[in-house]
Amino acid sequence: MDHPGKAAEISTSPNLARRTLLAGLLSAYSASLIPWALAQPVTDAGQGAFVAVSAILAGRQALDAVQAKRLYEALTADDAGFPAAAQALLALINERKIDPLALQKTLDDEHSPLAAVPRKIVTAWCMGIVGDGEKARCIAYETALNAVIVEDVLKPPTYAYGVYGSWAKKPL
Repeated sequence: MDHPGKAAEISTSPNLARRTLLAGLLSAYSASLIPWALAQPVTDAGQGAFVAVSAILAGRQALDAVQAKRLYEALTADDAGFPAAAQALLALINERKIDPLALQKTLDDEHSPLAAVPRKIVTAWCMGIVGDGEKARCIAYETALNAVIVEDVLKPPTYAYGVYGSWAKKPL
């Protein structure tokens, strides 16, 4: 005959098999956040962090190495503290296992000094633009991710359809 206290003890003790499975699934998910882009050639730790964070934010395992170098150099020219910020952001993502889809909201909610970094990186990769206002410059156009992602269906033009400067005129 079972002891009444023994049934309560069994039902409240942790299920080790379930916890082991859960730990394994969480580990596999966390490993998926570490991008394969780390295998790309980089010149320093700042550029390595930039490539890693770029892969996480873009959701791509591979990014164009030449374009990565150009974007990194442009972002660093605009802000000498950018390499350190990219490294700090990568460390934060790895340390806290932040879901890439929740990263910007998390940084904004915490009023983090790193909140601008993901925006700069995504704008550089997706739009090909680095800098703001008068300092904005186009580093990539047809190789920016906004064009690359749709190139199997759409063919974004790599040139203006009108005379030089026609895109700057206000519509009537």
